[in-house]
Amino acid sequence: MEIFLPIAEVSVNIITIFSLSTIVGILSGLFGVGGGFLMTPFLIFLGVPPAYAVANEANNILATSVSGSTTHWLKNTLDYKMGIMIVVGGVFGTILGILTFTYFKDIGKINIVIPLAYMYILAIIGTAMLVEGVAEIDRVRKKIFLKKKLHSHYWIHGLPLRMKFKKSKLYESAFTPIIIGLFVGFIAAIMGIGGAFILVPAMIYIIGMPTKLIPGTSLFVTVFISAIVTILHAFNYGSIDLILVSMLILGSIVGVQCGQKIGEFIDSTELKTLLAILLLLVGIAIAYDTFFAPDAIKEVAFDGTKNLGPFSTFIRELSKNFPIQYGIISIIFAVLLGVAAAFIRRFFSDLRKKHFKKA
Repeated sequence: MEIFLPIAEVSVNIITIFSLSTIVGILSGLFGVGGGFLMTPFLIFLGVPPAYAVANEANNILATSVSGSTTHWLKNTLDYKMGIMIVVGGVFGTILGILTFTYFKDIGKINIVIPLAYMYILAIIGTAMLVEGVAEIDRVRKKIFLKKKLHSHYWIHGLPLRMKFKKSKLYESAFTPIIIGLFVGFIAAIMGIGGAFILVPAMIYIIGMPTKLIPGTSLFVTVFISAIVTILHAFNYGSIDLILVSMLILGSIVGVQCGQKIGEFIDSTELKTLLAILLLLVGIAIAYDTFFAPDAIKEVAFDGTKNLGPFSTFIRELSKNFPIQYGIISIIFAVLLGVAAAFIRRFFSDLRKKHFKKA
């Protein structure tokens, strides 16, 4: 079932987009990692131009992050003060990333830079996860248990302006979370990802936050960074396509909820190795598509005379004539869907608990 995207100006299959976003959402919920570094390459493979894939996946990440952070807010498992300091750095990092994105877009190289960034990032992450996964499986089989240092001291901990974070029970330099946020925001603006794969390890090994506060705080940060990325892409390039975003958000929210539920019943230790292999395969596919695939495969023809439906025409005109309002509508749309998903999950969770108590 093909549908034409009025902003990206390509045709995509609704079932394919929804299915892929659901699968990526399941992986995100199951392993606790953001799905942006998988979904954006998938969109590129399906013919969506990289600049549009980045912007729309950032809007999708906004919705899923709002859903997840609202759930943690209801459970009171996030550190607002730490999150705000990371967001401060993330704002500057995002602006720097958008400026870099604009530079490569102006010289006509952005469609090469984005796949290259994904190729290297996926290769690094996939290899690291594969090595760790294989080593962990080997230790489990040999019944070897290692004691790891939770918190090591680096140069970043010697920075001035130390402050207390009561929720996390930490006394850190304010520059520590700000610098981490700066790096995460820069990556998010260029690649359209939430940055959780960088943020979560940094919170554990550099900041030293309690484990129970990390997922919620990470999602809290991602909400603001993704919102800034979305609105800057909408204002500067008009690249947000609400039709594509709708399919991505609905699939991802369903997938994340399913993945989190599946994770309660299975041990994902061995599955992490499979995820690492998947990341490496996607990285190899991006390398092939960028350097070796025939140009005819990568080109997407657009017929300027294509008849758009009333809704598609409205979206296109709104994006073109009122970019600021359009960007705000995109963010509000994502936030409302994310909050609704969190409260719906809470409702059914409470309903299930009441049912079991009665039983």
